[in-house]
Formats: sequence, structure tokens, C-alpha cells
Amino acid sequence: MSDIALKELEDKKGVPARPNLALVKPHGNVPARNEPAPLQAADKDQRLGLAGYLRLAGISRVIATLSLYLYLDQYDVHLKHQKKRLQARRATAYTLTRAAVFGEWLHRMRFGVLDAFLRVLRKFVVGGAATKLEHQERQAIWLKNKLIKLGPTFIKIGQSMGTRADLLPLPFVKELGTLVDQVPPFPNDVAHRIIERELGRKIPEVYSEFDPEPVAAASLGQVYRARLLSGEEVAVKVQRPNLEATIKDDIFILKRVAAFAEGFEQLNENADWAGMLREFDQTIHEEMDYVAEGRNADRFRENFKNWANIRVPEIYWHATTNKVLTMDFIRGTKVTDLEGQERKNISPSKVNRLLIKTYLKQLLEDGFFHADPHPGNLLVQDDGRLTFFDFGMVGRIDSELQSKMIDAFFHVVSKDPAGIAQDLINLDFLKPGTPHSVVKPVVERMFEFHFNLKLKDVNFKELTYDLADVMYDYPFRLPSNFTYIMRALMTLEGIGIITDPEFNFFETAKPYAKEFMLKREGRDFRKLFVDKLMGRDEGGKIDWNRTWKLAKMAFKTVLNT
Repeated sequence: MSDIALKELEDKKGVPARPNLALVKPHGNVPARNEPAPLQAADKDQRLGLAGYLRLAGISRVIATLSLYLYLDQYDVHLKHQKKRLQARRATAYTLTRAAVFGEWLHRMRFGVLDAFLRVLRKFVVGGAATKLEHQERQAIWLKNKLIKLGPTFIKIGQSMGTRADLLPLPFVKELGTLVDQVPPFPNDVAHRIIERELGRKIPEVYSEFDPEPVAAASLGQVYRARLLSGEEVAVKVQRPNLEATIKDDIFILKRVAAFAEGFEQLNENADWAGMLREFDQTIHEEMDYVAEGRNADRFRENFKNWANIRVPEIYWHATTNKVLTMDFIRGTKVTDLEGQERKNISPSKVNRLLIKTYLKQLLEDGFFHADPHPGNLLVQDDGRLTFFDFGMVGRIDSELQSKMIDAFFHVVSKDPAGIAQDLINLDFLKPGTPHSVVKPVVERMFEFHFNLKLKDVNFKELTYDLADVMYDYPFRLPSNFTYIMRALMTLEGIGIITDPEFNFFETAKPYAKEFMLKREGRDFRKLFVDKLMGRDEGGKIDWNRTWKLAKMAFKTVLNT
């Protein structure tokens, strides 16, 4: 939404004067306003103190325990790589002196002792083939309870980890997924004091009704049902006490841990941990600002103003501050409640297709998307309308990244594995300095296998697992600007599988993605073509081969409709 359009929206709705918020947080090298800075002077001056060091020790213990467990869980894979290195070292030693050969022999002895120790440790920690699943489930419960005990920052991190099936075993993903519904509330009297302090009025002066108990508790706040003096039934979200200071201290500690981890190359093999921490830092600071969340909701509503089957709660700005958010109270059925939808003659599969279509519009057209589409944030109303809630966590995709994503989908649709391999390189999935010739053939072979399957047999999560294997064996990593895109897509597929056992993300997404891709590419082509005719192309070239493929795709799309 442009600044002019946003100003008109503010004037119409009576939104308070714009604070200094990071309304635009693009990816890439474009700076965002008021972003949390990286570890600079302010962070360096911060001191932990005794309580801070004790918390650092507790956090480090949880991270170290989880890292050890995951290392032992994948020990066979690690061992294969270690043996390759040993063979290379041995071959090099034989080209040198006898002392080098003897030193290499001692190194192999030490490695053998360590290997024997790790195998015994693995048996007790991970278990054997028959007990591995049981051990994973127990470890997952332990991790979830530890994250809840560590508080809001780590509950939020756990919720994000709960969508990372490329990093964690499935029992961990499932257990961490329950964090959405298992966050303990904070005392009601504390919540009431925060509301009255923020609004500058007593609760009866703003709300004619206010329920004594919260209807929901989340990692950063909790929600009460109320009614405004003007009669509207509303939901009032109030932020947890001392949240900003807690988050700031935890981020500082995590930066210390991340800086320490950077010294260990294997810990940074397949994920940009520092980049993901920066992304988390930016996102959670925006999520703590309820005025920013309200503006995100207004922008999302504006983007879908012509979609009669999509609803976004209205924000009541006279009862909204940075720590209190008042919005429409909307009743409905959870998007995963199949029986509830069927009782109201609503087709879950139609709802799921609508959900997929909205996300393709968000990703491929708007460049602005709801980054937390778990079932608690999606309700189906009795008339079939799909309602989105909680816009604290949103993702923004700049035009350059969006164009690269469209290129990748173009190559998926046209079954071009070489093009997809190049797309992964263009999207920064390849570690810096790695020769492209090393990985392109591997990725091409992997996608050729999936292209030989029928589209309905291709599973997004299975493809992610395959990519995770390739990312471990070869120099790939998940770029930080894809953290929330992957989170949203994997959450969507999980919802789709619940609502429709025959659901396939690619098959459902294909016609809608074609529609948005043709719209975007057609618009860009028209501009390029007109610029050429008018002599304004500045050296730009029309890719006639690509244009022919788009024309054939458009023709097939018309025939199939």
C-alpha cells in the first residue's frame, strides 16, 4: 500500500498519528526503518549480571542438549563424512614423511575411541531402531517444557521450530506444534492494570462488558472478550508484562550464543543461524507493537477488499495502543475442525483451496503475507468466509525476490530441473564461494526424479526432506529470508493434509499459481514490449522463448477452464 493510500486509510478510520514504525521491512539489502540493530555499540555496553549469566547457563544447557541429541540422532550421516575426511588425510600423509603417517595413525586411534564412546552414548540417548521413536517423543516433550519454562522468547522460537521439518525429527515438529495451544496465561489483575494504564481510562469507561477470564493465551499476550460502549462485541489483546525487557535480554543472550557457535563450522553447515536470529529479532519487535499489528491487518484487508469470501477483523483505534489491541470478536469454526464445518454444510476441501489461493496471492502478487497461519489464527464463519487473525508476524517480499520466486515456479511448471538448480543458486541457497558446477547436476537429478512422478504424488514436505539431505551432503543452506516463507508453506500443507487426506500442495496450488504468474509476467512483458516500441528499453531484451512458453501455458489454462 502506498504512503498516500495509507494516509487516506488513517484519515478514514481515525488511526492515531503514525509512530516511527518499520512499516516496510524488505528482504535483501534495502534498509528498513527502525529495525533492531545488529550487535553494535548498544549491545556491547549491555551487561548480563549474575541473573543474566545464570539465564545464559540455562539457555546454553538447553541448546547444547538439543544439539547433542540431534547430532547423535544423525550420527551415521556425520560418521560417513568423517570417514571421507580421514581417508583424504591418510592419502595426504602418505605423500609426506613417516612422522606424518605416524601422526595420522594416532589421529585414527583417537577417532576410534571417540567413535566407540559416541556409539554407546547414542544407544542410551537416542535408542536403537525399536526404541528410537519413543526416545524422540520423550525428548520432544522435554524440549517443549523447557521452552515454556524459559518464557515468551523461547515459546515463540519453539513455535517457529515446530515448522522446521528440515531441521528436526517429526516427533519434535509435532510436539512443538502444540505450543500454540499450551501457553499458560498471566494473572487477570495484571492484565487489567496494563489495559487501564495504556488506555488512560478505567475499563468500564471503555467497555460496557469485559469477561473476567481470557478466552486465549499466546506467547506474547492474551485475549479477552468484551463489548464497547458503542455496542460492538470485541476481542481485547493485552501484552504480557515486562515483555520488551525480557525479549531484549534474551536476544542479547542468544547473540552471545550465536557468536560462540560461529566458531564451529559444522553448526552453521545447513542453516544461516545468525541470519535467522536477525530475522527473528526484527519480526518479534514488530510483533510486540500492537499498533504495527493493527496497521498490518488494515493493509491485509485492503489487499483482499475485492474478495468477498475473506474477512479481517476491524481494528478499533480509539482503544488500541502499542500494548493493547481492540478488534472485532468473530465467532467461527477452526479451519481444522472438520466435523464442525460439516455440521454447517461447509466443505473443508473448498476452504483449503481458498486458503491456498489467498497465500499464492500474498506471495506472488502482494509481496506481503501472514507468516503464522496456524489453525488458531484461521476461522471459518457460518457463511463460509475465511477469517484471518493475528497479524503480528507478517513477511514482506521485495520485487526482486518475488521475481526470482516466480522464475522458480515457472521452471517447476515447465519441468525444467536445470532451471530449478539455477533458481536455488539465484535465491541464495548455495553457500558463498561454492562452484555451481558441483551442485547443479545433483539438484537436477533430484528434481528429475520428482518430475517423473505424477503431480498428485509429489508431497511438499517429502520434497523438503529430500532437499534437507542434499543440503547436508552438499554446500546448500536455507537463507534467512526464506525462514517465514517455509514456515507458512509447511504449515499450510499440514492444514491441507488434515482437512483432506488426498491433499497435495503442488496439485492444489498449480492452477492458482499459474493465474498469478501469468498476470505478473504478462504485466512485465507488456511494459518491456511497450518500452521497446517507444525506445525506452535501456538495453533490455525480450526472452521470446520464455514468452512462447507463457503463451502456451495461458492457452492451456484457457482450454482447461
